[in-house]
Amino acid sequence: MSKCLVTGGTGFVGLYVIKLLLERGHRVHTTVRSLKNKSKCKPLLDLQAQFPGQLHLFEADLMKLASFTEAMKGCQVVYHVASPFLLPDQIKDGFKDCVEPALQGTKNVLESVNETESVQRVVLTSSVSATYGDNADVLKAPNQTLTELCWNESSSVNHYPYAYSKLVAEREAWKMHDLQTRWSLVVINPGLIVGPSLTPDSVSGSLHLLEAMYRGDNRMGVADLSYPVADVREVAEAHVKAGEDTSLKGRFIVSGDRAIPLLEMAGFVRPIHKNPKALPCWNLPTLMVYAAGPFIGVSKKWSSANLSTPFKVDNSRSIRELGLNYRPVEASFQAHYESWEQEQEQKQEQKQAKA
Repeated sequence: MSKCLVTGGTGFVGLYVIKLLLERGHRVHTTVRSLKNKSKCKPLLDLQAQFPGQLHLFEADLMKLASFTEAMKGCQVVYHVASPFLLPDQIKDGFKDCVEPALQGTKNVLESVNETESVQRVVLTSSVSATYGDNADVLKAPNQTLTELCWNESSSVNHYPYAYSKLVAEREAWKMHDLQTRWSLVVINPGLIVGPSLTPDSVSGSLHLLEAMYRGDNRMGVADLSYPVADVREVAEAHVKAGEDTSLKGRFIVSGDRAIPLLEMAGFVRPIHKNPKALPCWNLPTLMVYAAGPFIGVSKKWSSANLSTPFKVDNSRSIRELGLNYRPVEASFQAHYESWEQEQEQKQEQKQAKA
């Protein structure tokens, strides 16, 4: 079994990748921002106890050159999962807040790969956001279907900077890969990631979006937006398979075969939600979405290019070459909600214990 490095070990995806690698007998190094953050590190410490001697933790900072060199020593495979994330209303400067951290983080990790002779394989976590920016882009693709041949051509520093950061980071990874011959690169492009979480402390766009829905923030209705969706367990499986099978090359979209509307997501959860009336039952009028967008960091231009534009996704490559067997999307959303509800109950119990 190989020795692997997983960056972003405390994250939603990173924890699942680590768990699966350990279960398959690999030795794993992982990086966290601070080992002093016991709450954040607890799931990793639990895995250390479950798999004695297999998992080692290191501190590293995406923005510091050579920060990953120590953690990477002796590793044959690097899973670069870590990525900076901000909510739309937290983005004040598209370049400084999104693009620069994503680009520099990828460059710093791959510079360490170039300096570490043992590394033969890199698996990069990208996103479907690197394959398309606005939903309207996909409607221009052959058969109005998203494939690995698609690249985001509509996002920029000023228009959907988060998606643009994913595009820029992935392109930089391919550029650095092409300048050498020692290590090979595979890129995983997952959709909106759902499913049960192994940690209450992870932050991502999918978690934030769905938590708002579960809380009842959207009870008056949701925008008619659709997203490709992937179960976190399938995303982790894709990473590990890509790291183990060196014959695999290129990009892999990991998602169901169509973009799922927000309203349909709510419908998946309604039968098991503690308060079904908290969930939206209809789409908001387009003009209302245009008016509300600026208050949550969403421009009218973005809304007009994404509202009411569902599309298909070609996931055949991930099924054929990665061997993925996609779960029913309804089951993934229900598992996601049940995990979230359990976390809320635990937080409430902790709050009451302190009172």
